[in-house]
Amino acid sequence: MIVIIAGPSGSGKTTVGTQLADRLGWPYADADTFHSAAAIAKMHRGEPLTDADRWPWLRAIGAWMDQEIAAGRPAVVTCSALRREYRDLLLGGRPEARLVYLDEPRDVLEQHLAGRHGHFFPAGLLDSQLATQEVPHGEPQVLVVTPADTPAGTVAQIIAQLWPAGPPGPQVPGPG
Repeated sequence: MIVIIAGPSGSGKTTVGTQLADRLGWPYADADTFHSAAAIAKMHRGEPLTDADRWPWLRAIGAWMDQEIAAGRPAVVTCSALRREYRDLLLGGRPEARLVYLDEPRDVLEQHLAGRHGHFFPAGLLDSQLATQEVPHGEPQVLVVTPADTPAGTVAQIIAQLWPAGPPGPQVPGPG
């Protein structure tokens, strides 16, 4: 299974994603590493990304997911996946994938972004993300979660909802 942790900047994707991956013993990939240098520079300048910037990034994440699926490796990856068409690209044709959308209120997102230093995404771009955002409701393969008070609490919520009988253990692919 591939679990995508999604939501706008400041929703806790990286923290929740890394903690979930650690808890499951699965590999983790941060979507920021899939951005082009030009897209990172654009965000650093405070310019919102366009769909022309996002599609190659989303396809790169999808290609990484396909590699993990083909290798039989479960994994966790983060990605904002703000719009339905972005989620459709990531989930389409990948029945092994689930997306967990972290639905935080604006004031919490602003608070998280204000406390974050050294990241290329400036807090001023939050408005553009919220204008783009389409919170998923009733989409297949998507779970919407209101984060708990702590990242560990959010991870516990995700595990309880994805695996009601208990989380899977670490999975190591056989010889290939």
